[in-house]
Amino acid sequence: DYKGRRFESSQDCMNLASNLSRCNSIRVEGGAWVIYERPDHKGNMYIMEPGEYPEYQRWMGYNDHIGSCRNIRGVSIPTCGQCTGGGEEEGAERKHQVDDCSHLHDRFSMREVHSVRVHDGAWVAYEEPHYRGRQYLLEKGDYRKCSEYGAMSPTMQS
Repeated sequence: DYKGRRFESSQDCMNLASNLSRCNSIRVEGGAWVIYERPDHKGNMYIMEPGEYPEYQRWMGYNDHIGSCRNIRGVSIPTCGQCTGGGEEEGAERKHQVDDCSHLHDRFSMREVHSVRVHDGAWVAYEEPHYRGRQYLLEKGDYRKCSEYGAMSPTMQS
């Protein structure tokens, strides 16, 4: 509803508590951002693209608390993402993903994603099918185990 206290930022903020402790609406005017529930880029994360989010449920927030934010730099359309299912051991099954996938299990018969390699760009992964649940930001690089991309278990599904 964009009423009440207002805070604007064009740079990363490690602690938003001094500016606002609760946030019900967000307007992103440029770039892609990650909003975290707690200071120091901790807690649940929410990926925000340009647009208006008049209530926290629109950005799939569990509540109206935000503690920090950061800009996602160098965002481009990813050229290739690679997921490894079934464990980290040598010879583990590898699956390649080059576009959006609303349900990894339906497409690849994978119930778990133990490691991920992002060759370029940034991907948003979701804990549940059809882009629901906790979000994980996967930027260029290797994630050898699920805890490296912020998950408690390897249940990435979209």
